Amino acid sequence: MVAATLDIADGVGVPQRYWAHLAIGIGVIMSSMDGSIANVALPTLVRVLHVTPAKSIWVVNAYQLSVCMSLLIIGSLSDIYGYDRVYRICLALFTAASLACALSHDLTSLAIARFIQGMGGAGILGVTNAMLRGIYPKRELSAGIGRNALLVAFSLAVGPPVGSLILSVASWQWLFAINVPVGAVALLVAQRSLPSFPRSAHAFDLRSAGLSGATFALLILGIDGVGHGQPACLVTVELAASLICGRTLFRRQKSLASPLLPVDLLRIRLFALSVSTTFLASMAQLMAYVAIPFLLQYNLGRNLGEVGWLITPWPIIVGLVAPFAGKLAQRVAAAKLASAGLAILAVALLVLAWLPARSPAAFIVLPMMLAGLGYGIFLPPNAATQIGAVPIQRSGGASTMGATCRTLGQAIGAAIVAAMFGLDALTGARAALVAAAGIAVAGAVISGFRTAA
Repeated sequence: MVAATLDIADGVGVPQRYWAHLAIGIGVIMSSMDGSIANVALPTLVRVLHVTPAKSIWVVNAYQLSVCMSLLIIGSLSDIYGYDRVYRICLALFTAASLACALSHDLTSLAIARFIQGMGGAGILGVTNAMLRGIYPKRELSAGIGRNALLVAFSLAVGPPVGSLILSVASWQWLFAINVPVGAVALLVAQRSLPSFPRSAHAFDLRSAGLSGATFALLILGIDGVGHGQPACLVTVELAASLICGRTLFRRQKSLASPLLPVDLLRIRLFALSVSTTFLASMAQLMAYVAIPFLLQYNLGRNLGEVGWLITPWPIIVGLVAPFAGKLAQRVAAAKLASAGLAILAVALLVLAWLPARSPAAFIVLPMMLAGLGYGIFLPPNAATQIGAVPIQRSGGASTMGATCRTLGQAIGAAIVAAMFGLDALTGARAALVAAAGIAVAGAVISGFRTAA
């Protein structure tokens, strides 16, 4: 199949549309599976690498930190060089970094490899919705995003049991080696099927890129420093420096015709509310994903082999529900669907947090399914509203802004969990789930404001 130049207003026809989505989907599956496998591996890394639970979360934090630092930069580069080209380059980087993770032998080398992997993951995350908006006609965008959510759910469902299976028969390095052959296939399909997206003529803003990277790096390092017992003066300096860099970045963007950080889009009330909802929902989701493996092993007495299977119902239900939620959003207000989904998620997290030790498997599976139901209802209508709230020629900026809010929420969520484990490793998982439930409720409230936008 020969890739053609895309008319972004009309999408592409069938079957080209589905081949192009498959190319995107393989990369999304790979990056999503990597995240779920990494979360399941944290208790094992604590034992094998002789580190504390709080330090093990650097396997998650290093990745999220890199993605946060890279997203806006890669979004700008994708506008200049084309979403398709940047996606393929970042896919190759992600695959190479996965091999580096597999060759690591301590926490430091693994965290460095994960940081590099995050740069590739930023390219996969940052342009996905922009490419989907170009590939699908407007009337089918929600359904297309729903299909993408199904692919994400499939990989998240497969990740925990596959991770548990690998850990039961091989060393943890093999958890990352699985990405190498998958990445090679993804590159082949992307090269043959992705259309060539339009490109912008503006130059790359190196100063804004530096300010963006410094803002997010200092913010996450400062928040994480609380959980790892850094001196209060150092944490204060990091957070203050982040604020100064962020303020300088924000003021600089207002004077640029093609800003790295599309602050002008935040003047669109519907878009601003949507990315705020994304931020809170992503924080709650990642906090739960990091805390649940520890909850199952430390508090509920489940062994490693059981953990993967007990987590699996959540992403499976997301995959089953998301396509229907995408279609339902064509008839029901997306804001109401998203709010309902986050409210259901909050209830599920509270139930999980209050489960007593040695709870039967059914008592764990049911709230996991409920969490999947809530998140599956939330995802497609929220994503479609977010990307559809801006002019089509600004899809790239909207996509990277949404991905930045999502990843920043996840990174801050991981840092909060690390802080809770730093305070008390035994009760940290339960406290994290209660906090995640409260954050989900806040997201539901903000989502509800969109009905008047």
